[in-house]
Amino acid sequence: MKVDIRSDRGTAVAVLSGEIDHHNARAVRDELDRYIVAAQPRSLAIDMGKITFMDSSGIGLIMGRSKLMKECGGILEVRNPQPYIRRVLKLSGIERIVKVN
Repeated sequence: MKVDIRSDRGTAVAVLSGEIDHHNARAVRDELDRYIVAAQPRSLAIDMGKITFMDSSGIGLIMGRSKLMKECGGILEVRNPQPYIRRVLKLSGIERIVKVN
């Protein structure tokens, strides 16, 4: 699992690649949390265009980062999920909490 965080027109963009499952979700969560706390971005986008697999750990990852961003005064969005991941997100109801593009 790889995480690349960059800035794009005032929004921090975390580009994830690989699989999000219970084996590696903690490392991704920890890296994103460190970034959020240190940089205090007003907006964070998680780009999931390069995610090849996601289980319920990915839902937890998104929900937790959304909560942390709100606590820090920012917002979270999810970008570019693969069609099957978009379906999982929709079925989970996470679109009521986080904007999915």
